[in-house]
Formats: sequence, C-alpha cells, structure tokens
Amino acid sequence: MDSKQIAFVTLMGALGNILFIVSSYLGPIVPGVALDLSHIPTFIAAIYGGPLVGFLSGLLVGIFPGIRFGPLSPYGSWLALIALPIGKALTGLTAGMLCKGFRMEKRRFNKSLLTIPLVLISYVPECLFTIFYFVVLLPYVVGSGGFGILVFILPKAWVEIIFMSFFMAALVGNSGFNDFIANFFADYKASKKLN
Repeated sequence: MDSKQIAFVTLMGALGNILFIVSSYLGPIVPGVALDLSHIPTFIAAIYGGPLVGFLSGLLVGIFPGIRFGPLSPYGSWLALIALPIGKALTGLTAGMLCKGFRMEKRRFNKSLLTIPLVLISYVPECLFTIFYFVVLLPYVVGSGGFGILVFILPKAWVEIIFMSFFMAALVGNSGFNDFIANFFADYKASKKLN
C-alpha cells in the first residue's frame, strides 16, 4: 500500500465512525440496538481498493461501534470492542475479494447492477460472525447474550445492507465519483484510460 491508499483507508475509517455516530444517535431502535450506516465507507474502500483496503477500513470503521456497544453500553462488554471491528473487517475483506474475483475495476457494463448482490453477499460472513458472537462468545465469556437480541439486530442489519447495496450501486455508476476515487487507486486510473 502506498501513502495515498493509507490516507484513503484512514479517511474511510473516519467517515465510517462519523456516520455511525450520527446514524446511531438519530436512530435508536431498542436499548443496545441502533441504526448503523457506517458500512458505506467499508464498501467504498473494498469495491475500489480491494480486500486489504476493505479489511483495514472495516477494522477502523468498527472502533466507535465497538466502544458504543461495548464499554459505553449498559448491556455491552469489553468483548464488543474486539468483535465489532472484526465483524466489519470481515465484510470489507469479503466485498474486496468478490470485487477482485468479478474483476469489477475492468467492467464497463452492468457494474451497478452487479454491485447490489455483491454488497448483499459480502455481509453474510459478518452476519454469521454476529450470530456466533451473541450465541456462543457472549454467553461463554460474559454470561449474557443469546438469541433474544438477534431478533432486533439481524433484521435491522439486513435492512441497512439492502439500503447500502442500492446506494453503492448508485455510487459505482456515478462517473464523477469514479473519477474522484481514481486519484487513490492505480487500477481504476488504468481502467479509465482504457474506456
């Protein structure tokens, strides 16, 4: 990774944490569960930067959610401070690997349409990790958790991911946004020259 990519990861991490703070305080659902749009920068980083950039951005994006639902939450634990960044990093890693596998940077047609299922599938590992966290880790390590909270968390998370999949499709189809991102990544600069 070069300095531009490191700056991009830092920027996406900061943006994700800001989006989390704003959306979680504007959209509380039940105690310990709130609206979370912090994955938008994770998906931007993964789609344009690949698996490593997506993973690192997701890791940074998970810091404030880990603090908010960990030590600052009456229902949380220190374990959330570790688990939430790992879960978000899994989504960034998966999205980056799928984009690389489907060669998104080289596609000229149907890029936006392909982005929707790609974003949806990218969340599956984090979803499974979330289930593992609440059903296995929390009860074993802390003595709380279980399926009860998942009834609120998982449907909310999937609604957010569905929204973000369409939002990301719009961004991927926007030539101005693609030109901006091309400043950070050589692959997109090269593909813009080919078009």
